[in-house]
Amino acid sequence: MCVRKLRGEDDEEELLVDYVEKNINNMSVKMPHQLFINGEFVDAEGGKTYKTINPTDGTAICDVSLAQISDVDRAVAAAKEAFEEGEWGKMNPRDRGRLIYKLADLMEQHQEELATIEAMDSGAVYTLALKTHVGMSIQTFRYFAGWCDKIQARPNRNLTFTKKEPIGVCAIVIPWNYPLMMLAWKTAACLAAGNTVVLKPAQVTPLTALKFAELAARAGLPKGVVNILPGSGALVGQRLSDHPDIHKLAFTGSTEIGKHIMKSCAVSNVKKVSLELGGKSPLIIFSDCDMDKAVSVFFNKGENCIAAGRLFVEDNIHDHFVKRVVEEVKKMKIGDPLDRATDHGPQNHKAHLDKLVEYCQIGIKEGATLVCGGKQVQRPGFFFEPTVFTDVQDHMYIAVEESFGPIMILSKFKSGEVDNVLRRANATEFGLASGVFTRDISKALYVSEKLNAGTVFVNTYNKTDVASPFGGFKQSGFGKDLGKKTCCCYYVAVVLYSCPVKEMIDCVL
Repeated sequence: MCVRKLRGEDDEEELLVDYVEKNINNMSVKMPHQLFINGEFVDAEGGKTYKTINPTDGTAICDVSLAQISDVDRAVAAAKEAFEEGEWGKMNPRDRGRLIYKLADLMEQHQEELATIEAMDSGAVYTLALKTHVGMSIQTFRYFAGWCDKIQARPNRNLTFTKKEPIGVCAIVIPWNYPLMMLAWKTAACLAAGNTVVLKPAQVTPLTALKFAELAARAGLPKGVVNILPGSGALVGQRLSDHPDIHKLAFTGSTEIGKHIMKSCAVSNVKKVSLELGGKSPLIIFSDCDMDKAVSVFFNKGENCIAAGRLFVEDNIHDHFVKRVVEEVKKMKIGDPLDRATDHGPQNHKAHLDKLVEYCQIGIKEGATLVCGGKQVQRPGFFFEPTVFTDVQDHMYIAVEESFGPIMILSKFKSGEVDNVLRRANATEFGLASGVFTRDISKALYVSEKLNAGTVFVNTYNKTDVASPFGGFKQSGFGKDLGKKTCCCYYVAVVLYSCPVKEMIDCVL
């Protein structure tokens, strides 16, 4: 442990950070491990802590402060004071944008450190963490920094203005699969709108959120604007849902927990809510596809909300497609996520690994064909073999339920039966993402129009952009992350009416 003093932009106050330092990945990584409340790193009530685990070998990385209900109340009070009495929501939007740009620049300066922490804490392969987990996070903050001064009033014949004002104190609860990127997707828009935030990272992946808090302070964000509370969902998440001074909650996670949060937010004070929940995304692969593009490997170890949870492959190419997938799986190197040659790192935590093993056992019991994988890799850590199932029938558990892991579920469909495979693809309670591979543009347009999902990929997959809205419907939730639409999630509209424009001009003259 050591203490570093970091000065903010105004050089008026010192930021004291009690780091955990590790020499890893050819660098010295400095990780805050305490709660971040009102611009300071502080211990939880009673000094409570827990150990965050490295999924690569199952060892503890460090002790992290474990937030209690009183810590939630302190953080919300700080965010409320920062919103109501502070400068953040009242400052010139261009100045607010300048600070968010500075935060993005600091994240870029520390991108290798952030990616190393992300790989160590979540098991993400370092090269993917650097490009996607961290890289897209930086892009997201820069994108929303540019929106700060672009909310405009539009008068008509009467002098009518619609003001878009920040909501106030917002709570954000994020998952463990993309710890930093999920923080960025929600927090950037929230801050750009002038709100203050209390964020709960997943209990198993708190470290990049705490590093982000340090960089936010160094960028000059006022005290109380950003607050980070590692802790349990049952305690911290529930208190955020119930708290009367929070007026918006954004959540990414399971449908079951999303329903519970929505109920709590309604009962407490009718909070505004946005939910990005579960998915079982269908991917339809026609015989005229580009096979090289259609053969998919397991992006981010399958821990991906928009993962192609079920593939429908035209029967006349099915066997060849399976052969190609297995060939690609055999090429994958499983190992240390910090090794640049690694393709497939560990699953995030032990409980999730155990669920994947159980999921595959159910698939075998129901009669699906296990082509490869299905077991834990025999080495230290939480590694799971990339897995392929074929002969999956529509009624089977693995055809309906999300695995959230490196498990490919394949079903055949008869050549020419486009409408029938669309019916099967849409027969899910989720609607987050979907996709189609075909060289026939007419077929691609027809299928993409009929698929019931918030995002439809055509001849590609897992490609998102910070300027395009992301979100689903049905039991995949509602509300958007990314893109211009997201700004609306963090504003309230206030309409001002006055006399007709001509009368107003006459009064002035």
